[in-house]
Amino acid sequence: MGNYSPLKWALHWQILAAIALALLIGLPLEDDVSIVGISLYSVFDFVGSLFLRGLKMVVVPLVLASIICGVYGLGSGEHVGRLGSRTLGFYLLSSFLAICIGLAAVNITQPGIIDGEPAREQLNLSSPSELDGALEKVSGKSTDDIAGVFLRMLPTNVVDAAGDSNQLLAVIVFGVLFGLFMSKAAPAGRDTLANFWQGVFDTMMHITLFIMKFAPIGVFGLVAKTAMVTGLQSFVPLAVFFLTVVFALGFHVFVTMAILLKTLGGVNPLLHYRAMFPAMLTAFSTASSSATLPVTLECLRKNVGVSNKTSSFVIPLGATVNMDGTALYECVAAMFIAQAYGLELGIAQQLLIVMVALLTSVGVAGIPSASLVAIAIILGSIGLPLEGIGLLLVTDRVLDMLRTAVNVFSDSCCAVIMANYENEKNLYTSEHE
Repeated sequence: MGNYSPLKWALHWQILAAIALALLIGLPLEDDVSIVGISLYSVFDFVGSLFLRGLKMVVVPLVLASIICGVYGLGSGEHVGRLGSRTLGFYLLSSFLAICIGLAAVNITQPGIIDGEPAREQLNLSSPSELDGALEKVSGKSTDDIAGVFLRMLPTNVVDAAGDSNQLLAVIVFGVLFGLFMSKAAPAGRDTLANFWQGVFDTMMHITLFIMKFAPIGVFGLVAKTAMVTGLQSFVPLAVFFLTVVFALGFHVFVTMAILLKTLGGVNPLLHYRAMFPAMLTAFSTASSSATLPVTLECLRKNVGVSNKTSSFVIPLGATVNMDGTALYECVAAMFIAQAYGLELGIAQQLLIVMVALLTSVGVAGIPSASLVAIAIILGSIGLPLEGIGLLLVTDRVLDMLRTAVNVFSDSCCAVIMANYENEKNLYTSEHE
């Protein structure tokens, strides 16, 4: 029996078992169940939050160190520019394709239409009790906020930016500049800085691996508390919308990304799905691409064999600017709300949704439910009331987990494709281990 001990299972199987157990326990329970006067929901919330905070604790120093080491290791500025332009080009392409898939899916299924009529009354859009939380999150947002995405790329205070999860893009830009110009320093100072940041990176990776030993426990808490609150019955009014998003996300991952991996990366997509399975499970359970970043890096280096200089540049950048799943979801959600209100959008307005979704997905932080703000920007751009966001709150957590997994997988695909362009060898073999 010793050979079947859960402690000897691979980490991703432990995580998968934790998710299954969490659903088995959480779904039948109400969120007010208590044992010995202690709320089970509070216990699950504490365990899950503790694990999530542990992952988030390492994000900023790990991202900064990995970006600086990665950019410095690339060498010449020409190399950085070439890899950077290719990386950003792929991210824009994959996000654009994701949005187009979502737009096509929502136009086919029309989740906002019930029995040929707009679902406004059936979905009770005007209920104030359902709107307070959503309106509070998106108050004051408009299409003008898109400009803020680009302003936030340059921090006025990098220390403040490091302490704000919404400004991770600013930390990345600072890291790129620091690593790029570190090579211009005098040899003695340059070597000292290079050794320091490499030491920081190695230390943060060890801390990350330690935290990940507790991943099954943390994942259990996160999924169990979500199952207790959401339940199965809450999906009934939004079943078509939910399935539309799930189908579109699945199509993007298993068809679009597979084609890009094969054509641009020259690799077998099945090998990549297997290699990135642990990272996708972690992304699904945490609903945070930023928190999953350490696991993504580990999978790419250990399971795929992508070099440190490529993965350290591509993945942290992708964790902030590449949000395929989020962009797809924003588009479907905006169209769903428009349909529910009975608003028929022409080609021009739908193209506007595509462009705004593409721009806002770049600036969405890698944290749970951050896309609600971006959706508010899209709704404002097509003249819809923000109260429609109240529709999304029922299924948002589960779909957030799914779209985060898509975001992370797309980042990893970019890393492999960039590694192919950089002529890196021995991918998906045991030679790199």
